[in-house]
Amino acid sequence: MKMVSHFTGCFLACSIILATTTAAQANEDRPPVMRPAVPDDLIDDPHVREELGVNEFTAPSIKRIFDDLDKLAPLPADELVHEMPHRMPLNRTDLALEIGFLIADGFMAVQAGHMNKIEKLAKDLSRYGRALGAGERVNRHAASLLENAQKNNLQALKKELTATQRDVETDLIHLRDVDLAHLISLGGWIRALEVGAHAVEKKYTLERAQHLYREDIADYYEGSIGALDPRVSERPDIKAMRNIIGELRNMMVLGEKNEPTEQAVKEIAAASRKLATLALNRKK
Repeated sequence: MKMVSHFTGCFLACSIILATTTAAQANEDRPPVMRPAVPDDLIDDPHVREELGVNEFTAPSIKRIFDDLDKLAPLPADELVHEMPHRMPLNRTDLALEIGFLIADGFMAVQAGHMNKIEKLAKDLSRYGRALGAGERVNRHAASLLENAQKNNLQALKKELTATQRDVETDLIHLRDVDLAHLISLGGWIRALEVGAHAVEKKYTLERAQHLYREDIADYYEGSIGALDPRVSERPDIKAMRNIIGELRNMMVLGEKNEPTEQAVKEIAAASRKLATLALNRKK
């Protein structure tokens, strides 16, 4: 049986709850689309499935990604920097994907002990939170991020980042923007995969490579994109992202006697970089 890890796990907390299926639809006339089930090991709260009864409305836990990041440390995030333009994106899909990248970068900064990056992160999260309609909650978390960075309290910083993401989710659900919550999750997973694959590419071992092989997670995100509002899922860049995720899913499939090779890791890393570039390609 192949070894797997939580690392390439999907992004976001599993607290998403919808009152009705139509609340998840941006268009009232759109027929309901079932989202794929979140892989079991990425559900943060073991009681969530039982309480919700409908796991297609849950997003994977942000915490589960970063609990395992230490296994691939040091993470070379600074070698794959994406400078966000100062001008905010006008499109809410782009906003959601970018805030996912920001939260992922926040966790990696904390993991690396780069407290000097927290102030800028807090400011950016505040800007994006306001643009998505969750400014008041995010501002409170931003202040706490700065305070805990000054105290060098790593565990508190991780908890605050998780809480920030959860509050953004909650506000998006109240605004009936559930698709955006899933896009935040997607953005965070893409960033984590990009950096994680690069880390394994730089320092390949069979054990490290096995952390990348989660075809179930790639399969989840491919299906999740397909369940988005067609006005989003049919965007050329989003369609291209779905195709790459499908290719990644195929790359990550291992037979019982197969093992990940160094060349295969290079291919996953190259595909993940291409995916990250597309994710940050704002709508013109």
